[in-house]
Amino acid sequence: MRSEQVAPGRSSDRLAIGQISLIGLFVTALVTAQLTAAKLLALSLPAELPTVGAEIVLPGAALAYALTFFASDCYAELYGRRAAQVMVNVAFGLNFVVLALVWSTLQAPAVDPEFAATFEAALAPSANIVLGSLLAYLVSQNWDVYVFHWIRDYTAGKYLWVRNLASTATSQWIDTVIFVSVGFVVAPSLLGIGEAMPTEVVFSLIVGQYLLKVLIAVVDTPFVYLIVRFLRPDAPDPQSGYGVET
Repeated sequence: MRSEQVAPGRSSDRLAIGQISLIGLFVTALVTAQLTAAKLLALSLPAELPTVGAEIVLPGAALAYALTFFASDCYAELYGRRAAQVMVNVAFGLNFVVLALVWSTLQAPAVDPEFAATFEAALAPSANIVLGSLLAYLVSQNWDVYVFHWIRDYTAGKYLWVRNLASTATSQWIDTVIFVSVGFVVAPSLLGIGEAMPTEVVFSLIVGQYLLKVLIAVVDTPFVYLIVRFLRPDAPDPQSGYGVET
């Protein structure tokens, strides 16, 4: 039985809708990460791990931030390296818009001072967290796009799962090390912003967060395939390469 061919118009419509949707997901996850970075989460583990212990401690931003790598990998595969770099760097600038809007809201006079204090405590990002997250974002996201397309070129467009896992795993390591080091060691110690954490706690934070992020990268790989195949139904088999050429 002959399979139905997707008309070019329908394929173009899917790609256009997918482009807007992936940019929207990326920015939504990024803004959510920015607003939730200050809260530390404690996720219990079924067994105690060396260095990490019985629970993983990570900023609330980690879960939302992991979605940005999923969105950027899908976007890079479908729309190319240049488009992905533009998305990442424009979104970096939009971080400052978010910070400015939050700051202006916090500075505006409030009807209920008591609620305003609670609101500020929840939303006001500490300077060390902002500095760490911005630097980590700028380096890790650009690295993710670079490695993704380097592997894509090296493998002639084959093995999407390899470039998804390798680019995300390395960029998440860079992101975690920079964020934790700058936010909890460098900024407090050298710049006098916030309170420095003991070395063993910092190392535990890095290892615990990274393990969780790698797990998320493994879990999201099938979904990267699903998104790409849905938006490019006329593309060749994943193992023979697909997506736009760059």
